Amino acid sequence: MLLRLFLLFTIIPLSELWLLLWFSSLTSPTVTFGLVVVTGILGAWLARKQGSQAWKKIQQHMVQGQPPTGVVLDGLMIVIAGAFLITPGIMTDMIGFAFLIPAFREIMKVRIGEWLKKRALMQVQIHGSSFQAGAGFQSGNAGFEDLTQPRPSVKPEDIIDVEFVRKDSPETD
Repeated sequence: MLLRLFLLFTIIPLSELWLLLWFSSLTSPTVTFGLVVVTGILGAWLARKQGSQAWKKIQQHMVQGQPPTGVVLDGLMIVIAGAFLITPGIMTDMIGFAFLIPAFREIMKVRIGEWLKKRALMQVQIHGSSFQAGAGFQSGNAGFEDLTQPRPSVKPEDIIDVEFVRKDSPETD
């Protein structure tokens, strides 16, 4: 964990600084500064636009009663893209713009689903549980299983059909 934090807060910023200085020596400091400003503004605008589209899709899924797992991951990756794009640097800009490409996000959703499945398998093996490992993850639906469908282990005799009437307040009885 300490090595990861060291890489995150030391090596990556130093690499970004080196790339910016190298690019500045090839062009000029003004062009390099302009590049940082333009990619920041363009990236923030694109992230905001795609983020609002993702938010609308999340709301549509919720209204339709569908779990918005894939769309939420899209939104999360768009937020990550925005953070990378407003951070000055060449590498972070490339990563940020990559996360704004829908095809790249689809690939990442599958990878995230596989990573979560592997982590779930590791947790089950470590704790010696009798749960079916990775039962909630399928690679076909953006890395996640459709949880709106009933599980096959539920028997029809185990389902209780109930009707109810909601009363607004005790005074209306």
